[in-house]
Amino acid sequence: MLHRVVFLLGEAARRRVDNSRGLSYSQIRLLGTLEDIEPVTQHQLAQALAVSDPAISRALRPLEEAGLVRIETDPEHKRRRLVRTTEAGRDAFHATGKPLVDELRTALLAADFPYERYLRDTIVLAELLEPSPSSPAPGDAG
Repeated sequence: MLHRVVFLLGEAARRRVDNSRGLSYSQIRLLGTLEDIEPVTQHQLAQALAVSDPAISRALRPLEEAGLVRIETDPEHKRRRLVRTTEAGRDAFHATGKPLVDELRTALLAADFPYERYLRDTIVLAELLEPSPSSPAPGDAG
């Protein structure tokens, strides 16, 4: 049952997302969360999304390469990295993600289901279900 719910949520989101910018639903969620709490350390962002530090690092890499986020050394603590959305990242989120987020938030509130809980649970499930780019494919001798 859980797999079916996750699948249906993902399919519903994908149908509504304008992929003209090449963003996945997970990337849209990350950009939206980042916009709400930036500037933030990578560790704090991982905590906000309930994922591991390595998972957030992997998720940020393509967004940084696309110019949608900027990752800088924290001037107050050289070992920490601060993450911010760029203007292009904000534009991408508002064009593709914000309408989806608003629609979903309205539906969840109408069903008396906390939106923040939905975000946490969905991200954890996505991390469990999506293999990392370095994971061997099923049947491979990784």
